[in-house]
This record gives sequence, C-alpha cells and structure tokens, in this order.
Amino acid sequence: MGKLKLHWQILIGMVLACIAGTVTGTETGIFGVTFYQAYDFIGTLFLNALRMIIVPLIMSSIITSISGVGGEGVLGRLGMKTMLYYALTSLVAILVGLALVNAITPGIIDGEPAGPRLNLADDTQARLEEIKSRGAGDLAGIFLRMVPVNIVAAAAENGQMLGLIFFSLLFGFFMTRIPPNRSESLKRVWQGIFETMMQITLWVLRFAPFGVFGLVAKTVSATGFGAFKPLLSFFLTVALGLAIHAFVTLPLLLRFVGRVSPWRHFRATSPALLMAFSTASSSATLPLTLKCVQEKAGVSNRTSSFVLPLGATVNMDGTALYECVAAIFLAQAYGLEMSFGLQFTVVLIALLSSIGVAGIPAASLVAIAIILSAIGLPIEGIGLILATDRILDMFRTAVNVFSDSCGAVIIAKTEGETEVLSEELAESQK
Repeated sequence: MGKLKLHWQILIGMVLACIAGTVTGTETGIFGVTFYQAYDFIGTLFLNALRMIIVPLIMSSIITSISGVGGEGVLGRLGMKTMLYYALTSLVAILVGLALVNAITPGIIDGEPAGPRLNLADDTQARLEEIKSRGAGDLAGIFLRMVPVNIVAAAAENGQMLGLIFFSLLFGFFMTRIPPNRSESLKRVWQGIFETMMQITLWVLRFAPFGVFGLVAKTVSATGFGAFKPLLSFFLTVALGLAIHAFVTLPLLLRFVGRVSPWRHFRATSPALLMAFSTASSSATLPLTLKCVQEKAGVSNRTSSFVLPLGATVNMDGTALYECVAAIFLAQAYGLEMSFGLQFTVVLIALLSSIGVAGIPAASLVAIAIILSAIGLPIEGIGLILATDRILDMFRTAVNVFSDSCGAVIIAKTEGETEVLSEELAESQK
C-alpha cells in the first residue's frame, strides 16, 4: 500500500469498506465486539486526528501567509490590485457554489434529509435547535463572534473558529509593522510551526484510507448503498459550480476587464492546467504556470513573479467553492434549515480560511472541518466526502491555477502591458 498514491489507497479502502459493510451488517461480531463498533472506532479515531490539527494548522498557515504577503509590499498599487482580484473571484466562486447547493439541495433526497442514508449521528437534534436559535439572521452576532474575548478560549471552543481566524489575520498583518529584527524572529517561529503542522497533517492523511474504510463500512453496514445517491448529487453540484466559474465567470472577467480573448488564454495556459489537474497541487504547478503566463501569454516578469506565487498561496477559488458546497450539503443532510445568518457565516469563513489552505492535495478537508465546527455541526460527514475528494481535488486545483493565471493577465493589462495575449504574440507562436 505504501507504494500506491494516496487517492488509490483511499479508493481501495472504499471498495473494501463496501464489501465488509455488506458482509458484516450491524450485528456480526467476534469476542463480544461487533464489526460495526470496530468500524465506528476506526472512523472516529481518524476524525479526532483531524480535529487535533485544526487550530495550530489554521493559525500558523494564515499568519505565515499574511506576514509573507505584507513583507512583499502588498500595500503597493500592484499588491492592492492583486488582493482585490483574489478577494473578488473567491467571493464570486463561493456565491456560485452557494446558489447551486441551495437550488439543487444535494443533501435532501426524496424530500427528506440525507442524514439517515449517510448514517450521520441521530443524536444531534438538541444541537440543531441551538444552532437555529443562534444563527437566525443575527449578523451583528456574527461580527461580535469575530472578535473573541479570550483567544485561548476561542481556540478551545469549536464555535469560535471565526474569531480565531480573524485574530490570525490581524497577528500576521501587524507582524510586518514591528521592527524587522523582531518580526523576522516571529516569522521564523511561525514558519517552523507551520512546517511542523504540515508534516503532522500529511502524517494524519496517510491514515485517510483506514479512516475512509471505517466511516464507509459503518455507513454501508447500517444503510446499504443508499449513501451513494446523495454523494453523487454532491459531486455533480461541485463539478457544475467549478465549471461555471472556469468557463463563465473567469472568461467574462478576461473579456470585459482584461479586454483579451479567453480562448487565447485557454490555449496559452493549457499545459499548466493539465499539470494542475494531474498533480492536484497548485504549488507544484507554479513553475509551469509562470512559464506559460510569461512566454505564451506575454505577461511581464515583474507582474507574473508577484501575482502568481501570491495566488498559489492565498487564491483558492475552487477550494473556497468546494468548502461552501460541502458545508451546506452536510447541513442539509443533518436537516438544519440554513438561515441567512448561518449561510453568511459559511461564506465568510470559506473566504477567510481559503487564504490559509496550502496548495497540497486534500488540505481543504481541514478547512471544511473549520466551517462545520464554526456553525456547530459534527464533522463526521467529512469521511464520506473524502470518498469523492480526489477527483474533485483535481478539478478545483485546475480552477485555482486558471484563476491565478487570469489574474496575472488582467492585472498586467491594467498596468498598461500591451503585448499580453496580443494577435502579434499569437501569430509568432504558430
């Protein structure tokens, strides 16, 4: 198994889980312990490991991202344009996902919440009532939760993740406003914490095949194959949202803001998009993205060398859309009626947490756990989403990279670069 890539291991785990769950059911056991209990133990252990890494990973990733951006002079004209573009496209992607998940309602099957089909916990009614009363359009309360009274308590309480993210953004920004000798020391500390947490995250994800096995086997043994219908609906909803963002939203921005041909841009960046799709890593694709944008799209080194590395860190349109759809899909499956206040919370946290999601496969699972924790829902459904994650990860990484490249082109045009995707450049490359 160690020689196989993670997504193949997860696929094998899922297939074995379907077989094991079908054969054992909920009553079969050995030595007084049912296989169903064993599946539950394995799945819960994996979810607990995910919970364990959330706070230090999200704090260190956001602080290092924001402090790094600040150190590169983000408040200059080029930096302001870049951050405005990234914030706008991420927000539009999230809103596209929000509209689709509310219209398609993948978490509702035959007029009923899909929770029983997914074998989600049935003891959450009291928690759902608490969420409804807390988030019924109370926008003022949402902004109050952004400023925690006690940051340590906020880190310990699931419902205070929004405050923790906001504090991390402030900490990272103001790290760049203190004397360099002190800020550099802090940056090294937080960079060390971040790199350590990434190693722990990758170690936890090595056990994802076992976690998926436990969660899927538990579901199949209790409900049969009824879980696959809502998961297919979820998959199609995310895929449709990513397609709309890639083939409608971003080309419209290229045409009407950048005033360039979207088709020429697709052709220029196609090698980078194919690599992003195959590797599911925007960071690994960055060198090829730079090459395509500079040599084939005609963007200057000055613009591309600033916009693209920054985008690989903070611009995750596809990831933000996926996080939003996944969180609301699970809320629908639990039977939670999402008020405007709760949906606004999901949008806000998806936008903020996407900044700190590293460009590696499966890192967005942590961000989904953050959103679910913030709105008070259990995160056990993540294990089932993980069964569809690899293919969606490939799609959303390609969208992330395409958005970065569109940003480089649009910003270059607004900076007065005339050779970007010009007819002369296209003719010279034939």
